[in-house]
Amino acid sequence: MLNEFVYCQRLFYYEFVEGVFVESADTLRGTVIHQRVDSGSGALPKAKKKAAATKETVPADVAQVASKPDGDPPSDAEPETIHSRSVQMGSERLGVVAKMDLVESKAASDDLLTAVEVCPVDYKAGAPREGEDANELWDTDKIQLGLQALILRDNGYRCNEGVIYYRATKQRVRLPITPELEQWILGTIAEARRVIVGAIPAPLVHSPKCARCSLAPVCLPDETRMLAIQAGLPSTEGESTTESISPDAPRRLIAARDDTRALYLNTQGYRVGCKEEVLQVKEKDRVVDEVRMRDLSHVALFGNIQITTQAIQALCELEIPVTYFSMGGWFYGITRGHALKNIFLRMEQFRLARDEQTCLNLARRFVHGKIRNHRTLLMRNHLEPPPEIITKLKRASEDALAATSLEQLLGIEGAAASQYFQQFNGMVKVEDDLPGLEMPQSEAKQLAFNFNFSHRNRRPPTDPVNAMLSLAYSLLSKDCTLAALAVGFDPFLGFYHQPRFGRPALGLDLMEEFRPLIAESTVLSCINNRVITDKDFVRAGEAVNLSAAGRKRFFQTYEQRMCSLITHPLFDYKVSYRRALELQARLLAKTLTGEIAEYIPLLTR
Repeated sequence: MLNEFVYCQRLFYYEFVEGVFVESADTLRGTVIHQRVDSGSGALPKAKKKAAATKETVPADVAQVASKPDGDPPSDAEPETIHSRSVQMGSERLGVVAKMDLVESKAASDDLLTAVEVCPVDYKAGAPREGEDANELWDTDKIQLGLQALILRDNGYRCNEGVIYYRATKQRVRLPITPELEQWILGTIAEARRVIVGAIPAPLVHSPKCARCSLAPVCLPDETRMLAIQAGLPSTEGESTTESISPDAPRRLIAARDDTRALYLNTQGYRVGCKEEVLQVKEKDRVVDEVRMRDLSHVALFGNIQITTQAIQALCELEIPVTYFSMGGWFYGITRGHALKNIFLRMEQFRLARDEQTCLNLARRFVHGKIRNHRTLLMRNHLEPPPEIITKLKRASEDALAATSLEQLLGIEGAAASQYFQQFNGMVKVEDDLPGLEMPQSEAKQLAFNFNFSHRNRRPPTDPVNAMLSLAYSLLSKDCTLAALAVGFDPFLGFYHQPRFGRPALGLDLMEEFRPLIAESTVLSCINNRVITDKDFVRAGEAVNLSAAGRKRFFQTYEQRMCSLITHPLFDYKVSYRRALELQARLLAKTLTGEIAEYIPLLTR
């Protein structure tokens, strides 16, 4: 972590303080390279001052003794060199723990259990400096190797130097342990402790380090600076960011493509277990399907589906959430691991949730984004959008930004939603546009009846369109809750939606602007593209629900929507809707922590 601190203080904060870690090709390659190094037992001969009086032989699994030419003197020659791999050791004085790749110990030939002098050797995949500083160590390597040497000294060993072995150039570069180096290391440790208890450090300015950083999609260095520049916020050093850099467009430091997929299970009676890192879905004793856990983003269970404790534990270890729904699609629970340690964001969330002005400011933005996107969806998909409704929605979105209370904002939102849903039926296309492809008259009438939409109703929905809308909103609230958890929020404490038992209020806040973009667009796609027909619904009393087969196709359409790419209106690069959800959650987090001045909703064009 101190290596990361010297490299980038913001990276250190994310990994050490918040517990965020994202794999990349570089980290995976480093893991593979270190497999042999990490296979050692970690045993190290005793320091000379603690040498045992009796002489013993070194077990084969403790150390590897360097071979000596035949005929060497047994005692007065050069000391034996013992290699100890994967040595873990700590220093109470420094408050630091290190795991050392290799420690070379020189031991007297008549006492191999006592180290005369030790030298830590650290393996690096890269190369040393070039040019004027050729064969010089990088500062990140100096801090790591120097700390290993100081820890060894604090444990009673004699250590005068360390070695970095660079695999790219196959060089051993030595580092003398001088008093100046020790003072620099102690100062760096003290500075790191100050950063731990303070605000998150500012992002680097157009640094080439960001391009290869696996945490760039979390850190958002250019995006954060761009939004801070627009607001004229001061940097952490106290100077205005408008003076420090120019407002260039953010580099495309976007997240790598996410190849994981959600697993939806809604066949009643299924049982989910695991075998090593594979989920097994069974019906009685028959294996229906097998899915690798690392291919999953989350697992969604609908109704009476059992999952074993072993499967839940394995999914929690891999940070793969399990979400629970009723048979009708009501989202009521979630299980996930607790690797994220971001308590500071939650402290800010709880503190600011008590501030009425902060809640109102954020709620205005949520509602403004929802109404604007409703208006855009009508203009795009309605056969003939009424100009007066379009004008009213535009005015309502502006009124939302000027609301003086949450109660007034609720009234504005309710009126706008009523006007929008009055025109929703105009976006439902029950007949094909091309002549000659019309459905038979009887089927068209039945379809028009089944998919006729007059107003929003729920609990339970009484027509097919409302049934699909309710299910889409439930799935979207699940994904917004997962995005809030991934960032470090408590999803049950919102700013617009008030706390209520079992309700993910913050997830509902985040989903407001995405309702038309994801949920309602999914419903319209299912109807207009004939993915769902009147045969895919069942009625029980007044309630209307999708059948199992229809629900499966609905899930597929919803996931296709979540994975579809859009050009981000703020940052002008392509992202999926799932990634856009996470981006909005991260922008909200940066608003609460003061990195950017105000939350900006995602407004489609």
